[in-house]
Amino acid sequence: MTETLERLKRKLRFYTIALVVGLALLCVAYLEFIYHYAYSSGETVGYVQKLSLKGWICKTWEGEQLKSIAGQPSVPEKFFFTVRDDSVVDKINATLGERIILVYAQHPGLPSCFGDNDHFIVDAKPIPKD
Repeated sequence: MTETLERLKRKLRFYTIALVVGLALLCVAYLEFIYHYAYSSGETVGYVQKLSLKGWICKTWEGEQLKSIAGQPSVPEKFFFTVRDDSVVDKINATLGERIILVYAQHPGLPSCFGDNDHFIVDAKPIPKD
């Protein structure tokens, strides 16, 4: 009787460990997928209004860009974004006060330690002056 009980305890322990390891592997696979594959990507044009380093533990560059809608200059739309690369932050800071093209990739579902927003800026291009 005690032998059967011990065997059941060992099986339960094995299945519990297998379940925990399996769930951890699923979480890692999920994060790996959404981190490396963008849901959408594109470009946005406007004026960067704010760019700041935020966070208690995980520091990320968070910003907002004002996009004016053609024909309606008094109704700006805000585009919130996160920047992970310091070289891109330098490009943005070099063009503060000017119109700039921000190239982004959208990664919804990432934990907040990766950034406060779904839109991650991968490049910044100044608009040539005429």
